[in-house]
Amino acid sequence: MTDRTGSDNCAEDLIPTRKSLLGRLKNWQDNESWQDFFDTYWKLIYGFAIKRGLTHQEAEEAVQETVLAVAKGIPRFEYDPGRCSFKTWLLTVTQSKIANQYAKRARGLAIIPAADDSRTTPLMERFSDEAARQQWEGTWDNEWRKNLMDAAIQRVKRRVSIEQFQMFDLFVLKSWPARDVATTLGVTIAHVYVAKHRVAKLIKKEAVFLEERGV
Repeated sequence: MTDRTGSDNCAEDLIPTRKSLLGRLKNWQDNESWQDFFDTYWKLIYGFAIKRGLTHQEAEEAVQETVLAVAKGIPRFEYDPGRCSFKTWLLTVTQSKIANQYAKRARGLAIIPAADDSRTTPLMERFSDEAARQQWEGTWDNEWRKNLMDAAIQRVKRRVSIEQFQMFDLFVLKSWPARDVATTLGVTIAHVYVAKHRVAKLIKKEAVFLEERGV
């Protein structure tokens, strides 16, 4: 596994892969930093793997293999966002582990005769063309942004009261009518609207912060 992709057109990272965190990850014994890394990225890798057609079990294995590969490769990773970001490097690693899962699946099905040659095109041939590469990157960017918003929501959840977040969660995230939220939680509709405004504002601010801290 190489430590850089060599790309000169790396998209800006949106999740706060802090330079300090990358430095701490070079110490395999730093359990807190590795937990921080896992908590931040496992949903991103898992969701991307599912979007690329893996099963739940295969996606979980891809996550484990990706984290292990990062652990092995991070000592050689050089922080140089001007040339290529950690986001792009992580995509390269994840792609490789997803391809491994497809290869394992193909070996398991090798004894079954193929009824349609058009459906048995070698995996790497299908991934190598430009359209497929762009599709990979587009899906990765979408999952990256989704993970950014999830991270912002979780950070804000820890900063506001339980009642305020419950109102926001039911009204905004779960799309309950404001009246139903107010009745369920025993508050006024005005309280629901105020909670929505306050929490949404904090989430937006947190998302901007995370984006600006991306490397």
